[in-house]
Amino acid sequence: MGRGAGREYSPAATTAENGGGKKKQKEKELDELKKELYLGVVLAAVVIVTGCFSYYQEAKSSKIMDSFKNMVPQQALVIREGEKIQINAEEVVVGDLVEVKGGDRVPADLRIISSHGCKVDNSSLTGESEPQTRSPEFTHENPLETRNICFFSTNCVEGTARGIVIATGDRTVMGRIATLASGLEVGRTPIAMEIEHFIQLITGVAVFLGVSFFVLSLILGYSWLEAVIFLIGIIVANVPEGLLATVTVCLTLTAKRMARKNCLVKNLEAVETLGSTSTICSDKTGTLTQNRMTVAHMWFDNQIHEADTTEDQSGATFDKRSPTWTALSRIAGLCNRAVFKAGQENISVSKRDTAGDASESALLKCIELSCGSVRKMRDRNPKVAEIPFNSTNKYQLSIHEREDSPQSHVLVMKGAPERILDRCSTILVQGKEIPLDKEMQDAFQNAYMELGGLGERVLGFCQLNLPSGKFPRGFKFDTDELNFPTEKLCFVGLMSMIDPPRAAVPDAVGKCRSAGIKVIMVTGDHPITAKAIAKGVGIISEGNETVEDIAARLNIPVSQVNPREAKACVVHGSDLKDMTSEQLDEILKNHTEIVFARTSPQQKLIIVEGCQRQGAIVAVTGDGVNDSPALKKADIGIAMGISGSDVSKQAADMILLDDNFASIVTGVEEGRLIFDNLKKSIAYTLTSNIPEITPFLLFIIANIPLPLGTVTILCIDLGTDMVPAISLAYEAAESDIMKRQPRNSQTDKLVNERLISMAYGQIGMIQALGGFFTYFVILAENGFLPSRLLGIRLDWDDRTMNDLEDSYGQEWTYEQRKVVEFTCHTAFFASIVVVQWADLIICKTRRNSVFQQGMKNKILIFGLLEETALAAFLSYCPGMGVALRMYPLKVTWWFCAFPYSLLIFIYDEVRKLILRRYPGGWVEKETYY
Repeated sequence: MGRGAGREYSPAATTAENGGGKKKQKEKELDELKKELYLGVVLAAVVIVTGCFSYYQEAKSSKIMDSFKNMVPQQALVIREGEKIQINAEEVVVGDLVEVKGGDRVPADLRIISSHGCKVDNSSLTGESEPQTRSPEFTHENPLETRNICFFSTNCVEGTARGIVIATGDRTVMGRIATLASGLEVGRTPIAMEIEHFIQLITGVAVFLGVSFFVLSLILGYSWLEAVIFLIGIIVANVPEGLLATVTVCLTLTAKRMARKNCLVKNLEAVETLGSTSTICSDKTGTLTQNRMTVAHMWFDNQIHEADTTEDQSGATFDKRSPTWTALSRIAGLCNRAVFKAGQENISVSKRDTAGDASESALLKCIELSCGSVRKMRDRNPKVAEIPFNSTNKYQLSIHEREDSPQSHVLVMKGAPERILDRCSTILVQGKEIPLDKEMQDAFQNAYMELGGLGERVLGFCQLNLPSGKFPRGFKFDTDELNFPTEKLCFVGLMSMIDPPRAAVPDAVGKCRSAGIKVIMVTGDHPITAKAIAKGVGIISEGNETVEDIAARLNIPVSQVNPREAKACVVHGSDLKDMTSEQLDEILKNHTEIVFARTSPQQKLIIVEGCQRQGAIVAVTGDGVNDSPALKKADIGIAMGISGSDVSKQAADMILLDDNFASIVTGVEEGRLIFDNLKKSIAYTLTSNIPEITPFLLFIIANIPLPLGTVTILCIDLGTDMVPAISLAYEAAESDIMKRQPRNSQTDKLVNERLISMAYGQIGMIQALGGFFTYFVILAENGFLPSRLLGIRLDWDDRTMNDLEDSYGQEWTYEQRKVVEFTCHTAFFASIVVVQWADLIICKTRRNSVFQQGMKNKILIFGLLEETALAAFLSYCPGMGVALRMYPLKVTWWFCAFPYSLLIFIYDEVRKLILRRYPGGWVEKETYY
């Protein structure tokens, strides 16, 4: 820079110069305001673009949801004035006589008046995966338990029935549940509350500092226009303009990642809520389990054998060489009315659709997998007579021509094990019939109790080879008068069925537990079945006992066991109904592993509210209409996309398109990652506030020339910092993300005192030192040593003083001084960019070393290059001195801030090393944000 030379003083010239100077000063001030307004418009444009981006993602999710509604109108068969007519289900009225058959959806709540083998699938209402028999018989006070009522929107799976319509629309049981769900108020999401808290905090600080500087500027003699510019500068310096873009990018990126993993996010903020989740209340049927009955165990040859229940049929198989298994598989294949639907030859057996009862379909698939084509087996052994299963006999019987003996028949029977055993006098062991003595009966009872205790549905199988002399080919079997024996049969074995857990669920539950998330099963199914599945998936850990287990082990009454001794707990819906809120809170507080069985929709709601009273962030998963009130009430509701009902999908915030519980763990990780990355982005953005604000503080307090201008602050906040701040949204998860306890929403805020301390008190201060070092170096190189600068502000900014002396006695004109000042602004700006390199790299992680995390974030690398290139462009582009008052820098001035940048990196790496070495220590308590 050229130094000021001595000049001849002329009063007239000075007056003219002052007059022209004032005019030029006013013009410059107006130009500056225009620039500020222009940059404000740019900021508004950024806000609008990111807002549109967010809206676009929400709209895409909504469109997918709308597609669920485009269903074919449901039809109903009604009998009016003696004629059967097909009408739309919505036209059914109370009092109509409706006929339903296998495959139909029940169009309204019906009271059954006649039934022929009718069974309905109530899984979407009660959670029972096994079809329920319907008949005119009134069997229970509870409408959900009695057999003479069919409920709207459940499916009739077999048989036929006629019923009188007793309720339609919102007055049906399903309608009342849907109304219960729609009447619930939904609270704000945790991330919305966190961002609001941060905005209030940062707005308060920005306005307070801005107004303070505005008043100080006026007191110190600045014009109101200059004071307004200071006000704008301070507010802009404090407000993280990149936050909105970062939040939107974070949420949208996560929604896209989750969509690729079959998770449809209806509400973007819900993903972060899932990350904050501390309790998951999961439905059983279709969520934890596959929602298809599957053969789990067989008992024959006095041994229990395990079947393959895995989804991909990759499990262990038993030895099939025993002749007893040959006989058992033949009975299961022949005494069975279930068939595969046509056109599924290229689909794996386990995924084929069947027509028939769920239990018979399970047997059909098991025999098809083990023994080959059941259809061919049936063709070789044609059926000649049959007695279908009924609730009185509790057995099913059929008679077939034997393929291995042209003249004789075989009678095969299956049913309730105790009823089947009563009809048998012998038992088949290793292919030989032996008498059914007391020892074999005890072995049967032990096996039956063991399989029943696993929550499995057990069926018994027996047979009798009919003598060809008495029953030759062509014999007319009378199933009414029974002209053939049904006693003294040969017992062959037991087969048990269960709705098995999904393959990925045990691992997912384990991950939830290691992440500090409590998984509670809430189901409408039987307690024994619910407990067995809970043990199978790890909701009840191996070795953990319930009160009943402890009582059985110690052989004492249940009432004598202290409930707090049991870690696990199975609560029946009827007990829950009589509990007070305090008793429920006691259970939720004292038991780590909980199963609620036989629960109603209202009770599911009570459980969710109970968990929320404990301060938990609750996620609820479910697929049925019975789950929808709880889905709506929960902090985040997760519905099943395949098996889920329309009502549950509408009530939920997220839909698992593949019905896989394991996807929830992915969601938890993604939600935690959002919160982490937002913290990192805010920490990065706030840090530059200190080197932006401290120049104004020293400017006013120490009376030095202004080290950093408002234009350069805007260049940092809207230019160089924007892309790096957004790039942190793309940062991968740290290794400990699923090993931490869930976030405490009361104490672990998005912006807490430790983050402020790190950003403002530590890293920010080092950055400010780097900026001031560069500032003092440039002024010293131009003759103004630090001691000369103190108190020089008034003379420095005086337009009339054109002979200001530096430390060496050289004189400077106003214009020359301003060129040096604006060069300092540019250098201070460049120094902030240099120290922000280190800040961006250290903000990649909160605990891990950068060397552990790696530099795989390509957007972040691009951000580093972009801010450097932009800083260089603003400094060296011709015309910037006029447009933004930014001047070219010497290459050496760029390096002034390098030691400070290195210091930031080393300081933070050492801090994180101490964090990892001494978890829970003083450094973590004071600096882990």
